[in-house]
Amino acid sequence: MTPIIRVSKLSKTYASGFTALRNVDLDIRRGEIFALLGPNGAGKTTLISIICGIVNATEGSVEVDGKDIRHDYRATRAMIGLVPQELTTDAFETPWGALAFSRGLFGKPPNPAHIEKVLRELSLWNRKDSRIMTLSGGMKRRLLIAKALSHEPSILFLDEPTAGVDVELRRDMWALVRSLREGGVTIILTTHYIEEAEEMADRVGVIRKGEIILVEEKAELMRKLGSKQLTLHLTHPLAHVPEALAGYDVALSSGGTDLTYTYDSHADRGGIASLLDALDRERIRVKDLQTSETSLEDIFVRLVTEDK
Repeated sequence: MTPIIRVSKLSKTYASGFTALRNVDLDIRRGEIFALLGPNGAGKTTLISIICGIVNATEGSVEVDGKDIRHDYRATRAMIGLVPQELTTDAFETPWGALAFSRGLFGKPPNPAHIEKVLRELSLWNRKDSRIMTLSGGMKRRLLIAKALSHEPSILFLDEPTAGVDVELRRDMWALVRSLREGGVTIILTTHYIEEAEEMADRVGVIRKGEIILVEEKAELMRKLGSKQLTLHLTHPLAHVPEALAGYDVALSSGGTDLTYTYDSHADRGGIASLLDALDRERIRVKDLQTSETSLEDIFVRLVTEDK
């Protein structure tokens, strides 16, 4: 299937000499939720801004649904909704007026039913006629999403959309994102809440120092780079790891009372049973055990700090 967004050999160097992006290649699939992760200053916002036509690239090209963003700017931009990080709104406008105006900017005919639907889904209907200056920070954040949806885009960029939003509203926003994806909208998000990417994304891309260092199916990424740990709480402390356990990736902690075994659950399914047998032969008694699994956040931190 042809990707809905294709980024090829994209680079951006600002007048100051700072290179924000280096030779970026990236395909976004139609209808997916794609999470773009990276530390501050990695180039996430620059990449989004170029795709949305806000910033010009130094080199390379971007196609949206097969159309070049420079040669078919109006057509490609009309397909995209952008929720920026900054709370930029007209303080004296109302939510209803802001959505109606934003829709008109993209050449869409008036559609009160659509505007009402978006405002209701984002819990803004009761404040549709209030001045934006009177809205809370969370409401203003939701209003940015509403404006981005006003012209019924097929692609939605969410740049840190839940920053400063409380837990309940964040949950509502992600319910909306899921419903949009079910309706065929392609979602690209950046977020500092990596647990959101872990829960929501189909694929994950990691950008570091202006370069895409990894793009992977989320489940496959977790399988390849994730690991599990089995912590065994021992009845009696050990002074050192016995020679009989030298073949296992184990380490002592908590003064010798905890023995932690790190393993790949897919590659070594019999490892735990074998370890427990070895402990039994050594007469090492276990009073309790617990397991933990590497999270997407652990993997992300590992990737962006390698060779730093």
